[in-house]
Amino acid sequence: MRDAYHEELDSIGEGLVDMARLVGSAIGRATTAILDADLKLAESVIAADEKVDDLQRELESRAIALLARQQPVATDLRIVVTSLRMSADLERSGDLAQHVAKLARLRFPNSAVPRDLHATILEMGQLAQRLMAKAGEVIITKDVDLALQLEQDDDAMDLLHRTLFQHLMDDRWKHGIETAVDVTLLGRYYERFADHAVSVAKRVVYLVTGEHADEIVQQQDTVEGA
Repeated sequence: MRDAYHEELDSIGEGLVDMARLVGSAIGRATTAILDADLKLAESVIAADEKVDDLQRELESRAIALLARQQPVATDLRIVVTSLRMSADLERSGDLAQHVAKLARLRFPNSAVPRDLHATILEMGQLAQRLMAKAGEVIITKDVDLALQLEQDDDAMDLLHRTLFQHLMDDRWKHGIETAVDVTLLGRYYERFADHAVSVAKRVVYLVTGEHADEIVQQQDTVEGA
């Protein structure tokens, strides 16, 4: 009975990895769609989000069933509760990829992104995909050091986000208000996507150690500064 229980716990973890893989792929394909004004690709990203939603609902149902049947304590309880929170982060990441694709569809046959910002948006999309891939790896390996690295990696996304705003505030901006709004939204979507990847990694840290990631980083800084 306990073997079946732990198999179910492992299965929930595998479902989270599947979600991370799906949303990572989605943000990459949505980025291509927005830059290339690819309507077919945008539609495929929008439709595929339903699979992410279905996975999230399935994982939630299984986790709640485990809570009801097994009444887990200590580490097992942390696994179930943390898995519920991670699935919510991943579902929201899928929504953000869908938002990018919907903007591509809205502006078709034009690109929502001015040519001079293509490189920045491409870099944001690639970074978002790498962050989510690393979050998926953290779910599998339970590697606390790797999980803590994600927050540092996210600094690059924050820098790219600021770069977008510098373009928007530049007196030489010539693309109009509508495009400025589109670019502002896109920057926010990518920033939030990266934040959710970091959140997933932080939740793994808590799952493994029982401590919050911020507390561990503070302890490390204190030791290094001593």
